[in-house]
Amino acid sequence: MKLTVHVDGGARGNPGPAAIAAVLSDRDGEVIDSVSQLIGRATNNVAEYRALILGIEQAAAHGATELEIVGDSELVVKQVRGEYKVKKPDLKPLHAAATAALGRLDSWSIRHVRRELNAEADRLVNEALDAA
Repeated sequence: MKLTVHVDGGARGNPGPAAIAAVLSDRDGEVIDSVSQLIGRATNNVAEYRALILGIEQAAAHGATELEIVGDSELVVKQVRGEYKVKKPDLKPLHAAATAALGRLDSWSIRHVRRELNAEADRLVNEALDAA
C-alpha cells in the first residue's frame, strides 16, 4: 500500500522546546492519520529528523510498503537522498535510524517543499509548542 506522509519538526530557540508532527494520507490525498508530540529541548534539525522517523513509523503501522515523504527541511531531504554529507554528530544516529527504517519499505521517495506546502504538519508542530 502506498501512503504519503508530510513531516515537520520545529524548535523555539535553537536549541529550545521542540515538537514534531506527521500527517499521513492515502493515494486519494485523504488524511488517514496525524500525530504530533513534544520532544523536549532540541535543535530544529534534530526535530526535523525525529519527525521523519515518526512519519516512517506511523506509515509502517498503517501497512505502508511504499512511501512518499514530503518535508520542508532541505537539509534533511538532501542528507537522506545522499546529496549532502551528515556532518553534525547529533544528526548521525538520527540519519542512520531514518535510513534503516526506510530500508524496511519496498520503495520510498522524499521531496522538499516550501513551508506553506507543508501547512498541516507545520500547524500541528506549532499547536504542540503553543500548548506546552
